[in-house]
Amino acid sequence: MANINDKFKNRKARVRRSLKKSANGRPRLSIHRSSENIYAQVIDDVKGVTLAAASTLEKDVKSSGKTGADKAAAAAVGKLVAERAVKAGVTEVIFDRGGFLFHGRVKALADAAREGGLKF
Repeated sequence: MANINDKFKNRKARVRRSLKKSANGRPRLSIHRSSENIYAQVIDDVKGVTLAAASTLEKDVKSSGKTGADKAAAAAVGKLVAERAVKAGVTEVIFDRGGFLFHGRVKALADAAREGGLKF
């Protein structure tokens, strides 16, 4: 019987596999959500480099008084990663939710990234 970590890894691999088919060379906005923080990065899989990144561990987000475990902090990270990606010349990405469901903090981050100028 598969444990919860194996199920998560399988779900993540399934999502990533379907993204590779439809990416068409676009960078990937990958997120990771832990119980206390949320991380986002824009990755160019062709070159294997990270173009932009942001998380709730950064001073900009931490100093605003938000904890990393709420929608407001996720929205701040989404806006920050979108600013950095646009500055790096990236406007179109493909959203990689990993093995996480698209609701709550993940959805808040995605909506803020869209408002910040990323298209997906």
